[in-house]
Amino acid sequence: MHRLAIMVAALWWGSLTGLLFMVVPMLFASLPTPAMAGSMAARLFSAQTWVAAVGGVLFFGFSLSKLAKTSVKSSVTDMRFVAIAVALALLVEFWAAPHIVARENLPLWHRLGAGMLFGQWLLCGGLLWRLGGSRP
Repeated sequence: MHRLAIMVAALWWGSLTGLLFMVVPMLFASLPTPAMAGSMAARLFSAQTWVAAVGGVLFFGFSLSKLAKTSVKSSVTDMRFVAIAVALALLVEFWAAPHIVARENLPLWHRLGAGMLFGQWLLCGGLLWRLGGSRP
């Protein structure tokens, strides 16, 4: 189970890393208009929300089985990281993204959305770091 939890965390963190630091910048550099790049980026961020939601559910399942075997404090900390990261993903999708798509106060909502995505990336990286250093 521990290795599966690491795989889930790695997939989640890796997909965020690729999307945030490679794919989206390439969209804005390659597509003819910022509107086209933004539309595609919105679809990709929406798909990333599903990666976060499924990853969070899987990780909670792994953590519940781990609770009976290991340190409760460590498992609870990991579960907090996951819960906050999933909450950030859902907030981006259902709170910030609609404002960005509607172009309401675009600089504010774009900064909030980007900040929440970066926070999710940090939490997933922290989770992966913690899992990589622990033994099953």
